[in-house]
Amino acid sequence: MLTKAFSKEKWKYLLYTLSHPVDGFYWIRHSEKGSLPIAFILVLLFSASFSANRLLAGFVVNDIDPRTVDSLYEFIGVLAFYILLCVSNWSVTCLTGGEGRMKDILTAVGYGTMPITIGLVLSTVVSRFVADEEQAFYSIILGVCVAWGIIMIIIGIMQIHNFSAGKTLVTLILTFAAMLIIVFILLLLSNLIGKVYNFFRSIYTEIIFRT
Repeated sequence: MLTKAFSKEKWKYLLYTLSHPVDGFYWIRHSEKGSLPIAFILVLLFSASFSANRLLAGFVVNDIDPRTVDSLYEFIGVLAFYILLCVSNWSVTCLTGGEGRMKDILTAVGYGTMPITIGLVLSTVVSRFVADEEQAFYSIILGVCVAWGIIMIIIGIMQIHNFSAGKTLVTLILTFAAMLIIVFILLLLSNLIGKVYNFFRSIYTEIIFRT
């Protein structure tokens, strides 16, 4: 199973999807041509390149103190955002007639991070050599690749759910609203669990002291 997920054909299809996103994402949904494990690897690479950019980008474009960069914390944040985005989109599209499965959404979003990863790596390398008046090269590389990645994700969502462009944009707005609702509920749940834990802990402490 893993051999098939990481086969040469799956990697070649990833490159095909980058250059032909409309057809690529369509067949990911309808012909199982995508690979969820590869999508997860791309998300991991995105997280690593994001932290590397913050740590290694040249001082001309980067004023971040490396001591404030926690790669593990950022990795957890990227993974949490990725899962939250996909779960929120799945929950919204289930109500709006989307055809995509959770697997398809995870794959599409994961594939969409690849251009951003490429941009982060290239811009980090370029930043080591640019002078102060050449910062535009860094910004252009990063901006183009980020835009490319966002467009890929939008096309991916549109194709796997068989939505029109307008319905896709509305769905994405609802997706971000769902993300806020889920985060709010998780915060409430966390607070409630903390209070229940402290309540039973205080009872336990009281019993120990009285005995």
